[in-house]
Amino acid sequence: MPTYVFDRERGCMVDKATGLPMLNQEERARPLQTPVTFGDLPGYRSPIDGKWIEGRRARQYDLQSNNCVDANDLPRKTNGKLKNARFAAKHNGMHLLER
Repeated sequence: MPTYVFDRERGCMVDKATGLPMLNQEERARPLQTPVTFGDLPGYRSPIDGKWIEGRRARQYDLQSNNCVDANDLPRKTNGKLKNARFAAKHNGMHLLER
C-alpha cells in the first residue's frame, strides 16, 4: 500500500516512493482510508465534590477517589424488586435485599 505525503510545491498529496500525485476520488478503485477518531467527554463540574472533570480518565479517577460506581454498571432489571428500601416500604413493594 503506498504512503502519501503532502508536496508543498505542487499543493497536492504525492506517493512518497515514486512522487506521483494521488488519484482523484473518481479515479481511485476504493475510497481513501483514514483513521477513525472519537472525541473525549466535554468538561463538567463533579456533582460529588465540585472539582472540574475533563475527559474519561479524570471521570474514572473522580469515581474511584470518591468511592462511587458508574450508573451504567448497575443492573437494569430488578425482577420487580425495588432498590430503595424506604420507597419499597412506602409503596408496599419488596426490597432487593429482602428474600
